[in-house]
Amino acid sequence: MILKYLKAREWALVALSTAFIVVQVWFDLTIPDHMYAITNLLQTGGTVDQVMNEGWMMLALAFGSLLTALAVGYLAAYVATSLSKRIRSLEFSRVQSFSAAEISRFSSASLITRATNDITQVQMAVAMGLQVIIKAPILAGWAIIKISGKSWQWTAATAVAIAILLVVIIVLMYFVVPRFKRIQWLTDEVNRHVRENLKGIRVIRAYNAEDYQEEKFEKANEDLTSNNLFTGRAMALMMPVMSAVMSMLSLSIYWIGAIIIAATVGIGSQMLLFSDMITFLAYAMQVVMGFMMLVIVFIILPRALVAARRIEEILDTEPSIRDGSVTRSSGPAKGEIMFDKVGFKYPGASDYVLKDISFRAERGETVAFIGSTGSGKSTIVSLMMRSYDVTEGAITIDGVDVRDYTLKALHGKIGYVPQKANLFSGTIISNVAYGDRTSENVEEDVRKAVAVAQATGFVENMEGSYSAAIAQGGTNVSGGQKQRLSIARAVFRRPEIYIFDDSFSALDYRTDRMLRSALRKETADVTSVIVAQRVGTIMDADKIVVLDNGYVAGIGRHHDLLETCPVYKEIVYSQLSEEDLCR
Repeated sequence: MILKYLKAREWALVALSTAFIVVQVWFDLTIPDHMYAITNLLQTGGTVDQVMNEGWMMLALAFGSLLTALAVGYLAAYVATSLSKRIRSLEFSRVQSFSAAEISRFSSASLITRATNDITQVQMAVAMGLQVIIKAPILAGWAIIKISGKSWQWTAATAVAIAILLVVIIVLMYFVVPRFKRIQWLTDEVNRHVRENLKGIRVIRAYNAEDYQEEKFEKANEDLTSNNLFTGRAMALMMPVMSAVMSMLSLSIYWIGAIIIAATVGIGSQMLLFSDMITFLAYAMQVVMGFMMLVIVFIILPRALVAARRIEEILDTEPSIRDGSVTRSSGPAKGEIMFDKVGFKYPGASDYVLKDISFRAERGETVAFIGSTGSGKSTIVSLMMRSYDVTEGAITIDGVDVRDYTLKALHGKIGYVPQKANLFSGTIISNVAYGDRTSENVEEDVRKAVAVAQATGFVENMEGSYSAAIAQGGTNVSGGQKQRLSIARAVFRRPEIYIFDDSFSALDYRTDRMLRSALRKETADVTSVIVAQRVGTIMDADKIVVLDNGYVAGIGRHHDLLETCPVYKEIVYSQLSEEDLCR
């Protein structure tokens, strides 16, 4: 699944690594031949020089084996690291293209685990696999060929040892592989609890819920720990079993050899058999070593296979929001928005969130949406931004269906201020001038945008002013300051359409009034869409769309809706007094 992402150069390195492995195995399996020669020389009265020559050859072969092993390790690490880097980039790019539906399907915690832990598992498997998976069968097969012409009794003992190893491996894999699959999902769960705890730490402390959160985390942690302990203990049995099998095989070969030698007539023949026994034992150990290497693979591979499937699931998921082909509208850019009988329900849901929504926003108009919680206000913004596609009807901007625009072109028309202001680690300038920078005088335009957003005062009082550091998530500024910087970011873009999704909720009334006054001048020739909970924020809008349970309850100006729309009137009187209305 994952190896298909290797490039031609890396496949060439895999081939080179395989060649080094073959040479290394040849070195390892030639050493017993020199052991055989040394044994014969010692038994037949060979000279010291002859023995030393064989010994030096063994030392040279061992050193050659070391060098080739280092080369294989280097090449394997390079290939594995390059592959993991490429997969991580591909996965990040694919996640960037996901719509809100795909993000919800996988969950943020799982996506983080798949981009980190899962890729690490694959990287380890590839690095070890190139060294072990290739070497093990070559070593075991070549060693078996070397001993095939020897005594059938010794061969039978070796076969029994291999059979025992295979049975142990199969039994352990039967119980362990399902646990490996579960470990990756349990890692997701632990990450989810940690992420939830970090994001909600203020609320947790405010409600003295630390013990409750610790209990939730402890359960997830205990599940992961118990599974890891089970697999760890099961795999821990492998090495003792291997050592026992190797020891028993050595004893068996010596025992069988003693019987055969004792039954052989003539000291010369007995010495020859003794040399054969020593050589056979060396080759038999190499056969067992080959299977021991496979055990390492069986420890790593099952978890890596699960991780690879999870990564592949991300890479094979096609975004539900497809890019269109239109990069710009045929006429002049006006920022005109039209909803034509739009209906929408979330993927997998049976009920519509929005039904039969129709309205038009002309250039220069301010269109506001208001309604009770859950009436569909923010969903309308999501449909404009194409976080989701409409289920029925159509949304057009400048006469072009939003589904026909490329996402880059569509988003380039919009200056979006989300309901929850989000800042990134960097500086004031990098946050306000975020994204596509078409401005030639960045710093000057940032200052203007900050002034419109009524943020000049606190920005210039920060250490470093416009170059002041912003922490990840904007944790070193207040909620109102984050909202104003988020508004400044939209103003900096000079878009055709402004979308304010309940973007004034953290501002006091005085700042709200000053900010809307400045925005009114800045956005005089562009379309503005405002989603709000407070009536005071939208009273001056050119068109107010009142939503009630996903339907349009009324469209008009403030004073007209007070007379014609009971839903709007109820909202207004719940927030404003008679005195406020008369102002």
